[in-house]
Amino acid sequence: MATLRWVLGAMLPILCFAELVRRTDPRREPRWLVSVTFALGAVAAAGALFVTERAAARTGLDVRVSAAGETGALVFLFLVVAPIQEAAKVAAAWPAFLSKHLDEAYDGVVYSAVSSLGFAAVENALVLRDHPAGAIWIARAVLALPAHVFFACLWGYALARAKQSKRRLPIFPAAFVATIGAHGLYAHFVYGRGPGALLAVTPLLAAMGLVAWMLARDLRSRDRSSPIPSTSRGRLSRLSQAPSLSAVRSALRRADEPVKIRWILLGALVTLGAMIVGLAAGVVAAHVLRIDLSTVNEHELTTAAPAVLLGLGLLGSFPTSGWLVARAANVRTLLEPALASVLALVVTLVALGFAAPFAVVFGLALSPIAWVLSCAGAWVAAG
Repeated sequence: MATLRWVLGAMLPILCFAELVRRTDPRREPRWLVSVTFALGAVAAAGALFVTERAAARTGLDVRVSAAGETGALVFLFLVVAPIQEAAKVAAAWPAFLSKHLDEAYDGVVYSAVSSLGFAAVENALVLRDHPAGAIWIARAVLALPAHVFFACLWGYALARAKQSKRRLPIFPAAFVATIGAHGLYAHFVYGRGPGALLAVTPLLAAMGLVAWMLARDLRSRDRSSPIPSTSRGRLSRLSQAPSLSAVRSALRRADEPVKIRWILLGALVTLGAMIVGLAAGVVAAHVLRIDLSTVNEHELTTAAPAVLLGLGLLGSFPTSGWLVARAANVRTLLEPALASVLALVVTLVALGFAAPFAVVFGLALSPIAWVLSCAGAWVAAG
């Protein structure tokens, strides 16, 4: 059973790889090159995991907070684990990126995804082999898989676009650094904390799915040389139409009129007020449902219900505040509501740094989805 456990853990990425190969046009991405990239990703995983294990043995650090403390775990993740793993995936995909077969932005996503699937297959097998008991480790391996693919696709997309535009420096390094940060945060909740912390990645998974879907639409339109029409800045979009990445980028740029600074400041106050109301709504819901908020313990998955209520109330405040700011300011872009939410999030993170430093990591992890929700509310109001 122990052998079957880690073999099945490796099979999930392999099945995803087989499905990707089936859906890929062999005339555009040769299957031999796709398969070689997958194999190189597996080899890169073995090398990266060996290096990180040696680094842990020499430094005494660990990804687990229980073993290295909050600071030690975060330092090890952001400075050792995440950079080495992402660099290994880049190295595995590099031969494909240098080949003549990579001539479109969509190709970069394919080869980076294949590299990450090979990496995840080996990582899942080794993690489950080292932990032969406990369903929580199966859940961690399953949750790590979409993150590996998503983060790799971000730098793969950026690298492919850089190769097309001949501007390698401004695009890829920024995407790679952002990927390392996101990888470190995600891995901190999946592998570094108790089982209850796994619930914190559910909104991140939803955000990944949304961005991946929009990225796929953007890439298909780019490859067909008939981009999805960008909406005008006066009317961003009809509610029945899903925005493309190009439309979102256009909406986040400065319009002909100057940026309304006062609405950014007022919008930040509105967002902070909405956050307080959202938290209060979560407390009221817990009281109505007779849930004791003092029972929250990240080491027990069954006691995480109060945290879920508070998190839902808090995240629900962002689309509301984005909608209110966009309607009140009567803006034609998403710039003011987006900057207002960023300012509110920065104020919140600074306050958490003084009041509860351990909560800053949770705030950083939820900030991207909070910002996306705020922009979504503003998009609906402007539409």
